[in-house]
Amino acid sequence: MSMTSWYREADRRTRRVFWTCWAGWAMDSADGLLYQYMIPLLVAGLGITLKEAGVIASANYFAAAIGGWVGGWLCDRYGRARILQLTILWFSFFSFVSGFAQNFDQMLVARILQGIGFGAEWAVGAVLLGELVAPQHRGKALGTVQSGAAIGSCFAALLAGPVAAAFPPDLGWRVAFWAGIAPAGLIFFVRRGSDDAEVFKQAKRRAAEKGRQAGILDIFAPRMLRITLPAALLSVGVQGGAFAVANYTTSFLTLERGLTSSMAGICVLLLSAGGIAGILTNAYISDRIGRRKVFRYYSLGFILTASFYLFMPLGSSLWTLIPAGMCYGFFQFGMYASFGPYFTELFPTELRGSGQSFSYNFGRACGAFFIFSVAYISDSMVLSAAMAIMAIVGVLLGLVATMLLPETAGRKLISLDEIGGPAGESPAAKTEAAR
Repeated sequence: MSMTSWYREADRRTRRVFWTCWAGWAMDSADGLLYQYMIPLLVAGLGITLKEAGVIASANYFAAAIGGWVGGWLCDRYGRARILQLTILWFSFFSFVSGFAQNFDQMLVARILQGIGFGAEWAVGAVLLGELVAPQHRGKALGTVQSGAAIGSCFAALLAGPVAAAFPPDLGWRVAFWAGIAPAGLIFFVRRGSDDAEVFKQAKRRAAEKGRQAGILDIFAPRMLRITLPAALLSVGVQGGAFAVANYTTSFLTLERGLTSSMAGICVLLLSAGGIAGILTNAYISDRIGRRKVFRYYSLGFILTASFYLFMPLGSSLWTLIPAGMCYGFFQFGMYASFGPYFTELFPTELRGSGQSFSYNFGRACGAFFIFSVAYISDSMVLSAAMAIMAIVGVLLGLVATMLLPETAGRKLISLDEIGGPAGESPAAKTEAAR
């Protein structure tokens, strides 16, 4: 079966939602990575230290965790499409506001507020699309949406490198942030009620008949913990390991490889091109071999290629750094492509938004610990070594999580009533009967 067969079979609504989510995730990713790539410029432009830059990044991810959790709960209660519109508008506006910051405090506040919308947008979009696509194509559809992240990284690298360099030092990074208002236009491509999937509408009708409303804490009910906790651990491991390297790639290239900010931006741009191939490959194979195996293979590949990129004597030659970076980017970005389908299949429809948003953004928030730890450890060793240590810690956590979660590839979406309850029936048994 070809990679695009699912798209040919999809109706017009699904195709429109797909492209809206793809573009939204591209711009979401661009804005989040833009800050990371511009850390050297912000250190000089705002007069802050590397540790203060790390504090801002960490605060942004903590805010994303809170915003994502609340946004997911809101989409379970009020509809996927409506909350997707709100989150896109929110993170676009505060990305634009970041360009006006004059000091550490102002940038910190702007990035915290941006993070609230930033955290919710991906998960709400993934839930919306995941509920529209057929089970046998869910990995391909949601994995392909994830390729927007690599495109966003390319866009961020262009803004942080050549575009910012085209302006005076104090203006270039501001122009890059001001471009973040662009995604706001996507809200006109989403229709509030009519774009929600039938499976969600049915779940809302069942809840109304039973007089039951999903609560924000329901994902921590005893029967849900065996899904929520290992899903959150998987998110911590994958994102923490990736953040430990990705957040400091530009700094590594300038400080240890001796590249200019502009040349480092080009390296990151092409690194992201390798990421597109990694994401699309993941999207194609995860429906075939399963979500857990893909996470394991990509995590191990990430450690091997990142170690090669960081420690091999590649010098400052673009002829060596670019191919090595593209190989590393293949696995770093590719790891993310299975989050959307896996989390959509793990959580029941009534709690899918809050469960998926919490788990994914809990990983983002804990990723802040990895970001700060790299900056802290680098006081006593070279930056590349600190990056590698925290990346390995993250990958190990992710591998443990894959041993605690069931395989879900090809599984139909489940409802809350199909999750094992107090009587002790396991989720696996219930969903096997629902296949």
